[in-house]
Amino acid sequence: MRFLCLYKPGKPEQPATQEEMARMGKLVEEGFKAGWLLSTEGCLPTAAGARVRLSEGKFTFTDGPFAETREVVGGFAIIQAGSKQEAIERTKYFLQHAGGGEVDLRQLHEMPASASGNA
Repeated sequence: MRFLCLYKPGKPEQPATQEEMARMGKLVEEGFKAGWLLSTEGCLPTAAGARVRLSEGKFTFTDGPFAETREVVGGFAIIQAGSKQEAIERTKYFLQHAGGGEVDLRQLHEMPASASGNA
């Protein structure tokens, strides 16, 4: 099973320290080598971003930075796990390395092999 992990740092908009970056680098390397980490990226601060909404047929655009920092996604990962509980354990391990924060964990829909063209 694949899971999307949306990371919301405990201290949004505060750059990571060299020590935190080194810890994360080791975790990422470990995850890729072990095969449970499939993809990961960090996000730039919200000042470089925008919010796009569609409501009642009309688009609105808002440039960052955004006021609601507790909802700011700092990065994402796609992980492989045998169960939801295993994904939770991997997420707990990640948060220990990240120094805190919150992760929204969502299982990804798996396409049947025949639907993906791999019959």
